Amino acid sequence: MRFVDRLKEKIQKENLWFFILVLLSQEERYGFELRRLINERFGFWSGTVTAYRVLYDLEKAGLVKAEMKDRRKYYRITKEGKAELEGAKSFVQGLLKEIP
Repeated sequence: MRFVDRLKEKIQKENLWFFILVLLSQEERYGFELRRLINERFGFWSGTVTAYRVLYDLEKAGLVKAEMKDRRKYYRITKEGKAELEGAKSFVQGLLKEIP
């Protein structure tokens, strides 16, 4: 495995919560839709179970809220989730500034 592939895998799979919050900061979404959008926008597939597990953990932490609509569970980001996302974005932007 190339080192860059290893870096991509670690960033994408171990930080799936970040990508989910980015998408939910734009509008509420349902789980399967999030998985598809992650692939379209960020270029990787998350496992179906993995995406739902992360959504469950985000909901449990109070970073997203779920609501049933039309037989689907829709998720939206909370105020706490927005704050967490902004902190993560600041960290990533600061890190990128340090890389020439």
